[in-house]
Amino acid sequence: MKVVLLAGGTGTRISEESQTKPKPMIEIGGKPIIWHIMKEYSYYGFNEFIICAGYKQHMIKEWFDNYFLYNHDVTYDFTNGRRERAFHGNKCEPWKVTIADTGLDTMTGGRIKRVREYIGNEPFMMTYGDGVCDVDITNLVRFHQSHGKIATLTAVMLEQQKGILDIAEDNSVKSFREKKLADGSLINAGYMVLNPEIFDYIGSDEEVLEKGPLEKLALEGELMSYMHKGFWQCMDNIREKNMLERYWNNGTAPWKKWDD
Repeated sequence: MKVVLLAGGTGTRISEESQTKPKPMIEIGGKPIIWHIMKEYSYYGFNEFIICAGYKQHMIKEWFDNYFLYNHDVTYDFTNGRRERAFHGNKCEPWKVTIADTGLDTMTGGRIKRVREYIGNEPFMMTYGDGVCDVDITNLVRFHQSHGKIATLTAVMLEQQKGILDIAEDNSVKSFREKKLADGSLINAGYMVLNPEIFDYIGSDEEVLEKGPLEKLALEGELMSYMHKGFWQCMDNIREKNMLERYWNNGTAPWKKWDD
């Protein structure tokens, strides 16, 4: 199953760093946060990624193009009058990565629809390129396969609200709306599993996934929630970035399940 990562926004709320790089390339522990997210999925055996890029998309492409250079020791040998280069070590994830320029101003739903050709007619996973989580992705996929609905999202409880969910006893999502100041409900944390029918709910580039498509799926009984009581944290601002950095530097990052 392929993993789609939304990585095209400008990240205006963390402008201290996003002025010079796309938000998913902001580093935690010396690695872009998108790398951390990919390592999460890879831990569970999901290694094919489609990155929906936009703002400063060339920087994402260049980072992966130079992946060996950034992650290995290297010897340059000029003794024969030319440059010969040898990388040292065996640090190589089994990843297949497609980076698609989905436009500068395209909304979340539009970005997903733009990469349909890379996804194909099969279920896929999707999450945002600015949040880490310790959700059991294997169990998430099993849950999605068990209920037969079009979409599953991961729901968490936090004070700081995102998309507000009204969830029934059978875990079906009865309604989906954007936050209000007085809310204190379960929120959409991303980490979704989507059937290809989702494309029928997405119109133009201006389609926001979290508005029309998910709201309509909820009304039709086709949106389910996977309840996650563990760790989830987005990186919306410099305070949250620094918090994730402290987790990593202290060796207590809850999302890190892989071995070095």
